[in-house]
Amino acid sequence: MSKILHSPPSLRFLSPNSIPRDPSRDLSVLSSTISCPNPAISIFKKLSSPGKFNLPGKNRDFRAWSQEGPLQEVDDSPVSFELEPIYSESQFDRVIAEAQQLEESVIIVWMASWCRKCIYLKPKLEKLAADYYRRSRFYRVDVNNVPHKLVTRAGVTKMPTIQLWKDSKKQAEVIGGHKAYLVINEVREMIENEDTL
Repeated sequence: MSKILHSPPSLRFLSPNSIPRDPSRDLSVLSSTISCPNPAISIFKKLSSPGKFNLPGKNRDFRAWSQEGPLQEVDDSPVSFELEPIYSESQFDRVIAEAQQLEESVIIVWMASWCRKCIYLKPKLEKLAADYYRRSRFYRVDVNNVPHKLVTRAGVTKMPTIQLWKDSKKQAEVIGGHKAYLVINEVREMIENEDTL
């Protein structure tokens, strides 16, 4: 025996064709009047202004038309880079050797999973890595996941320590024991002044 459910008239579903359409209420006007956390709707709000914007959680660039006509110039540089992890002494040696061969500098961030300052500083360093992604490579080493011999060889005594390596040698370092913005400024100066080292 099957039961038939009857819905009351107020719960009937309307087909899209049965809804009268008002051309003055298009989606862009509607989305500007509705406050909605849905990124798909908030995109339409942003389309009315020229420039570039990103979908949250996505890695796609969208370009909006300006009222003058052509597309606006878009800066395609990344916003942040994830610091690539180093897990072994041989991987560390390979990274340093590749950088020397390419005549690049390497920034090594020595950190630990238990270090609160390291955890707080990491996203700021990832943004800095995006600023210098054409000039330097950024890596991170969790001192608990590598042999102590490597930590000793690099001369790391406190966390976080940010080192600049060039020509297979440690050229400079910043020990991040103070406020994050000061550490970032010091690391930026260290990178900018690498040619004088």
